[in-house]
Amino acid sequence: MRITVIGTGYVGLVAGTCFAESGNTVTCIDIDEEKVGKLKNGIVPIYEPGLEELMRRNVRDGRLHFTTSYEEGLKDAQIAFIAVGTPPGEDGSADVKYVLSAAKSIAEQMKDYMVVVDKSTVPVGTAAKVAEVLSANTDQEFDVVSNPEFLKEGTAIDDFLKPNRVVIGSGSDRAKQIMDDLYEPFVRTGNPIIHMDVPSAELTKYAANAMLATRISFMNEIANVCSLVGANVDNVRRGIGSDERIGSRFLFSGVGYGGSCFPKDVQAIVHTADKHEYDFKILKAVESVNELQKQVLFGMIVEKFGADLSGRRFALWGLAFKPNTDDMREAPAIVLAKSLIAAGATVIAHDPEAMEESKHLYLGDTIEYSDTPMDALNGADALVLVTEWNEFRRPDFDQVKTSLKQPVVFDGRNIWSRTKLEELGFFYRGIGR
Repeated sequence: MRITVIGTGYVGLVAGTCFAESGNTVTCIDIDEEKVGKLKNGIVPIYEPGLEELMRRNVRDGRLHFTTSYEEGLKDAQIAFIAVGTPPGEDGSADVKYVLSAAKSIAEQMKDYMVVVDKSTVPVGTAAKVAEVLSANTDQEFDVVSNPEFLKEGTAIDDFLKPNRVVIGSGSDRAKQIMDDLYEPFVRTGNPIIHMDVPSAELTKYAANAMLATRISFMNEIANVCSLVGANVDNVRRGIGSDERIGSRFLFSGVGYGGSCFPKDVQAIVHTADKHEYDFKILKAVESVNELQKQVLFGMIVEKFGADLSGRRFALWGLAFKPNTDDMREAPAIVLAKSLIAAGATVIAHDPEAMEESKHLYLGDTIEYSDTPMDALNGADALVLVTEWNEFRRPDFDQVKTSLKQPVVFDGRNIWSRTKLEELGFFYRGIGR
């Protein structure tokens, strides 16, 4: 098939590359000339394992193209995916102006029937608005489909090439058949393509992320109770996770969730409920718990060292909101670093991928950066683990102990053994242990 993807952000670039990998001819459109120039030269603007190699191969083999021109990008396209940003407004609503702008540009280039697909995460009713924009700007036939993405940063390529389900919202048999043909190579192992009405498809993505966010906040609340009563959240997690009605996924306690999806999508579904005069109490509590959880490590540090941290130095391992990404949107590390600085402390951080993001977009020069994890420890009063990168899981703790001013560790992701570290002479604090 000939496919156009509008937007070369996280979703658009992964989708376009993976569609090309399955043999389609794909053109990705982006209005950022500098970004398109880099993509044409094989430079990937985001960190996602496996993406750069896959993209370069499909560009080399002539299946994947990049352009700033809608006329060029939409020529002979059978399907156009809209994968532009939907940033949250101050009230938590998703801003769909870029989606509607892309729809107008598509309509202006239509020469024949086309399936227009909302791939961006959009609130219920967006497909209807897209259809209105298309109708106002073209006489050609079209169908609008909702096809939400379920990609996890760090495993997005596998998630796309081997999805556990594909959700397609459409009332058109013609569009359903085209979408089935497109996704058939990705579901050959039997995972389902789930057809539904458009509003249900639009809501499914928000509901999925809201449920996962709820599990995280629930376990963080359980962890806080564990700390008060002397229980171990790891034991509780294993105990409830073995119940097949609950399962073991997303039951790990920590310093709160972040990233581009969970915070934005929880806010968006709360806003949707508010618009319809429904008070979504559970998700409002999920948000509140998550914001409080981002302060848990700082509270532990203050408990150990006092409220005035002047002259103290803290080493942060991890800046990204999760491992295997450079994404720092809503990252707990931002909240922690700012709290430490406000209390008078100096912060030095190491992250395998996110330090440039931090320098340019988030913390700038308010903190120091270390090229290696161990170098960050020199002269620090404590090590604070914020992101559970694999390379942090088995450090040389004898070297850690030697490098720190005093053997103090705050484990924000519970990746180390409290017993072993205490045997080595460390002061150890984890989450709910």
